[in-house]
Amino acid sequence: MRGDPFSPQGGASFYDYLASARPDLLPAARVERMDGMPAIPHGTTVLTLVFASGVVIAGDRMASDGHSVSSRRMDKVIRTDRHSAMAISGAVGPCFDMAKLFATELEFYEKIEGRALSLTGKANKLGQMVRGNLQLAMQGLAVIPVFSGYDTDRGVGRVFKYDVAGGTTEELDYVTAGSGGGLARSALKRSYRPGMNENDAVGVALSALFDAADEDLATAGPDPMRGIYPTLLVIDADGARELPEGDVKAVFDNLSGTGKKGK
Repeated sequence: MRGDPFSPQGGASFYDYLASARPDLLPAARVERMDGMPAIPHGTTVLTLVFASGVVIAGDRMASDGHSVSSRRMDKVIRTDRHSAMAISGAVGPCFDMAKLFATELEFYEKIEGRALSLTGKANKLGQMVRGNLQLAMQGLAVIPVFSGYDTDRGVGRVFKYDVAGGTTEELDYVTAGSGGGLARSALKRSYRPGMNENDAVGVALSALFDAADEDLATAGPDPMRGIYPTLLVIDADGARELPEGDVKAVFDNLSGTGKKGK
């Protein structure tokens, strides 16, 4: 179905179509930063890691507004198609605009081409979108995602990280981002093991988020009183699925009973 009249270039990229025909609709064109404007809510601490048969991608639920809590129930982990997902850190508005546009891009490509974009292609396309946000990033409205998915061609899980200019790097083990990302990465260095099974990978991911929340004020830990726990997706050959909140709670209950409670 190449040569579709909807795209001026006859290609299969919805993002390129907008950039050519309606650049005013791109996320970077919809926000104008001004001196003295109120603090912008930011999402923090997301991570993704590879395990034996796929990937885990997770994020805490807090959004901060300066020194205040903007939201306690934000879902920063977004499924982008059947076998991939991204997790967002940075300015909330541009983050969600980019996530929605990216999911639309992948769906559009699949409809036009009759097949899904390769996982490498998805990662590179997201990098292009992050790069398109560079001007806003220089004004304090950065979008720094992590991206992961199951590569159906290779039969493995893969994870990718980004810099503010859209530079894309694949890692073989794990990626973190956000204000607590360094703390989560330190925790993963201690506990990550190549070839882990799914249950161990889920425990390691949530433990790393717990460690980040323990030291970073902008990262939320489990909140049993309100019933709020991190969001976590598992992606494998069967697709992406969200871990039920009750299962996440059970993992944290287990962690608290093995020495985390008194940390």
